[in-house]
Amino acid sequence: MSGVIAQANAPSHSHESPEFNPQISAEARFDQAAALLKIDAGLQKVLRAPAREITVNIPVMLDDGRLEVFTGYRVQHSLARGPAKGGIRYAPDVSIEEVRALAAWMTWKCAVLDLPYGGGKGGVICNPAQLSQVELERITRRYTSEIIEFIGPEKDVPAPDMNTNEQTMAWIMDTYSMHQRETTTAVVTGKPLNLGGSRGRTEATGRGCLLVTLEALKLFNWKPEDTRVVIQGFGNVGGMAAKLMARTGFKIIAIVEWDGAVYNPNGLDIEKLMRHKKETGSIVDFAEGENMDRFEAMYLECEVLVPAAKENVITSQNADKLRTRIICEGANGPTTHLADPILRDKKIFVIPDILANAGGVTVSYFEWVQDRMGYFWSEDEVNRRLAERMVESFKDVVNYAGKHKVDNRTAAYLLALDRVQFAIKLRGIYG
Repeated sequence: MSGVIAQANAPSHSHESPEFNPQISAEARFDQAAALLKIDAGLQKVLRAPAREITVNIPVMLDDGRLEVFTGYRVQHSLARGPAKGGIRYAPDVSIEEVRALAAWMTWKCAVLDLPYGGGKGGVICNPAQLSQVELERITRRYTSEIIEFIGPEKDVPAPDMNTNEQTMAWIMDTYSMHQRETTTAVVTGKPLNLGGSRGRTEATGRGCLLVTLEALKLFNWKPEDTRVVIQGFGNVGGMAAKLMARTGFKIIAIVEWDGAVYNPNGLDIEKLMRHKKETGSIVDFAEGENMDRFEAMYLECEVLVPAAKENVITSQNADKLRTRIICEGANGPTTHLADPILRDKKIFVIPDILANAGGVTVSYFEWVQDRMGYFWSEDEVNRRLAERMVESFKDVVNYAGKHKVDNRTAAYLLALDRVQFAIKLRGIYG
């Protein structure tokens, strides 16, 4: 536990350059869309400002008897279209700036998918790798109790994010329920199946990436079997997207991870690669592929590139080196705002993050609906409804891009801002 104190009070993550600050990227795209929509200056201030930012200090007794204080955040960006919705992440470099930017992203993502939510996000500064399961439970329960008056099925519905999972959500749901004196499953999504979770939730983000990529292929008149794919990230999103794409007939020629990349020009056997990773802890040295530099793998010639790992992967420094026709953004913020014009000039068809990876929040919405009505759908029903939402939203964004003569990312922001400002205008300003 020697590193816990240092991690608990870790300073806010400092970004080397403004290009890599997620808040600056989010605001740059907001400004562009707001200008194109000619949104009134006063309304722009309302749309830009978070409705609420909560900072809490979380005292926790560690296993060795020491008392430590961790810092937690919850930002509710918008409540205009419904309760806030967004994940909670645990990481040593969580900062209020990051949480604020991700909360705004959730507002726009929910609006693009036309879900009855606003955006929220939470985080706790800690290093889960240095904490026991019991310590993580204590942190989670105390964090929940500190923000409890601000969350609830009609207020703010958290979900898992980086370094949190269905067990974390079960702890939050239980803590909230104990305070409410009744079991309230709809307070969080991403729960275990037998505690009110939804079938199809685990695969939802990767499945969403598959669905929008298939829609993009129709525009190019391509078939999956003629489509080479490079996927960065082999976790829940990238791994699931790879598995589902391979089953659909796509040729996954490379998988890129933090410790290297594996390449096979004829297509990787994703199921075997998953078993290899489970056995060895890494994708490298896979018998049916060749090891490759993880940066060079991103520049392989392909039809589809799926950045599904982390933010700030495609930048002004490397965007010109990409040799792909379609980018499907499985991660949040994988492309910086300074890389956008480069991709536009290269005529790369970008399926932006607030559309491409919205399968997760869409099935989270389905989970919330099922919890509230106390009736649960089959996995086929969940997948069918997800496909309807993703395909409809893809068409909305592409149509908006054509109508306003802009790229897809700008179109997605235009669509989102338009829907949120419409809700605010209808409701009026109270006071």
